[in-house]
Amino acid sequence: MSGVARRYRAPWVLPIETPPVQDGAVLLAADGRIAAVGPASFTPLPPGAVEIELKGAALLPGLVNTHTHLELTGFENQLPDVEFPVWIQRLIALKAGRSQADFQAAARRGIRDCWAAGITTVADTGDSGAVIEALAELGASGIGYHEVFGPHPDQAAPAIAAAARRLGELARFTGPRVRLGISPHAPYSVSGRLYAGVAALAGERGLPVAVHLAESAEESLLLEQATGPFAEAWQKRGIPLPALPGRSPVAWLEQHGVLSRDTLCIHVVRADPRDLDTLARTAVAVAHCPRSNRRHAGRPAPLGPMLARGLRVGLGTDSVASVHPLDLLAEAREARAIGGLDAEAALRLATADAARALGLEAEIGGLRPGKWGDLVALDLPGAVDEGLLADTVLSRPPEAVALTLLAGREVYRRGAAHP
Repeated sequence: MSGVARRYRAPWVLPIETPPVQDGAVLLAADGRIAAVGPASFTPLPPGAVEIELKGAALLPGLVNTHTHLELTGFENQLPDVEFPVWIQRLIALKAGRSQADFQAAARRGIRDCWAAGITTVADTGDSGAVIEALAELGASGIGYHEVFGPHPDQAAPAIAAAARRLGELARFTGPRVRLGISPHAPYSVSGRLYAGVAALAGERGLPVAVHLAESAEESLLLEQATGPFAEAWQKRGIPLPALPGRSPVAWLEQHGVLSRDTLCIHVVRADPRDLDTLARTAVAVAHCPRSNRRHAGRPAPLGPMLARGLRVGLGTDSVASVHPLDLLAEAREARAIGGLDAEAALRLATADAARALGLEAEIGGLRPGKWGDLVALDLPGAVDEGLLADTVLSRPPEAVALTLLAGREVYRRGAAHP
């Protein structure tokens, strides 16, 4: 926490949930919560409070990244563009060469890289436990979804028992800004029996669930036709193939009780109207990763139809092994083109809408009294009128991030040394 009240003044303040404010200010209380937002002339400066003027900048909520793999930090540009099943196998081989200490160092660096890009909350999936530990250690904000694997049905019972034990161990890292979740990885790496067991375990413990879903043509071939590269790999390992007639990945997860309001579905590239109707009916949220989808799936997710059905959608970057650097505004620009959105709607996907997708809308994603004082100051290229403000903010590169605050605490300042 900051320990003292602070008022941040900037040429523009974008609360996101309310219209922009020219010559605005945000007052942060000593407890790190927002106390007031509005025109600088009307926003109080209590006795003893510190005034910080951010010249030439726009002040907006810290960005919310709905999908990361921060334990993979350091794998930038190490994997070639190959078909998705081969890419996954090469990633597994890279991970096998890392120690637990390596994963922990990667997680810490990944969190700091997010802060430098204006990202203040992450929804991270991984199986090392390093990220949720690093979130707690650094006083960061996010959800750590513990990944579970096991494509053979016979692996289900021991995998569930092991996951239950590991969740108990990881629970010590939770706190007001750090939550624990569980992630049965993907339909090509988790059996239906294991999916059902994990969904039951999550329900018993009140944990959110994240799952990679409908990410590739190969995944669809496996579940719909029991063919393709994933099916061939299963056969070589003696894993029973899905029963025919098959189902789409979305329908298959619904069959096993995985889809609910507490489920975050990651990617969802290959979803037809019936699948989208199922996702809307089950009230899931979606982590939309435009640049990763383009690299691995070669096509965009149906963002417009998702939003038209009222699905909760937030933006994610995926890992640096897929896309580098982690630039959520670049994701927003690509989402804008995919969904035919205006700049304001694209910015919401990286802030308020992303917070809603994670069930954290009461705490983050906008600038209003009572929410956490998570702020990012972005340098503007010059004087900007309100009509071009959202477009200008959306266009800024990561290097434009001048300052990032988490619960009123400065976690990044451009040019300053950060441990």
